[in-house]
Amino acid sequence: MIKQEELKKALLDLGVAKVGFCKLEDQLPEKFKHLKSGISIVIRLSDQIISDIHPEDGPTHTYFHHYRTVNFLIDQVTLKATTLLQEWGYLAMAIPASQSVNEEGWEFKGLFPHRTAATRAGHGWIGKNCCLVTEDFGPRVRLGTVLTNMEFEYNQPLEESQCGECNACVKACPAIALKGTKWIPGMERSEIFDPRACSSHMHQQYQKIGRGSVCGICIKVCPKGNKVLRR
Repeated sequence: MIKQEELKKALLDLGVAKVGFCKLEDQLPEKFKHLKSGISIVIRLSDQIISDIHPEDGPTHTYFHHYRTVNFLIDQVTLKATTLLQEWGYLAMAIPASQSVNEEGWEFKGLFPHRTAATRAGHGWIGKNCCLVTEDFGPRVRLGTVLTNMEFEYNQPLEESQCGECNACVKACPAIALKGTKWIPGMERSEIFDPRACSSHMHQQYQKIGRGSVCGICIKVCPKGNKVLRR
């Protein structure tokens, strides 16, 4: 599909590390089911910045800034993708890079989970740290998602965890928020991760770096990410 390749190239030219296309009708809430397709983008984080995070000391000021900067980039990239799709006559909407929609209580959930789109697009699996883990970069990534009614040649979904018996992230989590559960597609996030425990710990311990809203320890200790450190 010429338009699909044109879109993929445009996103890669904007600095995206990986682009995937997935069918999402069965995963979408009723009001979005007409946007049957998802475009999932992966932005690689700085290995140097992630490696500077220490389990004993927590995140750094630089990581806090990097996290916000990458979120801004994701929102800009997905906006440009949306604009291009609309120019071609399709409906499209970008899911915000980092936003909680708390219409039904404070559940720390976004409009649609980026990780669902990413696994359906074949980028990776959801690790025991509840982050997307890729073969290329481990969990040292941030994700973006665009929903659209354009149809694509879809990537093969990834439906099996590759974490095995590794529990490095579970042991390192200072909030004791990770349950050590191996991901299976369709399972509830709460079976893997306690978002309230994570958020409370960050708020209490990391205010000194800026609003206490990032940690990154579970990302830093993942062996999958460490294996590609000097690529």
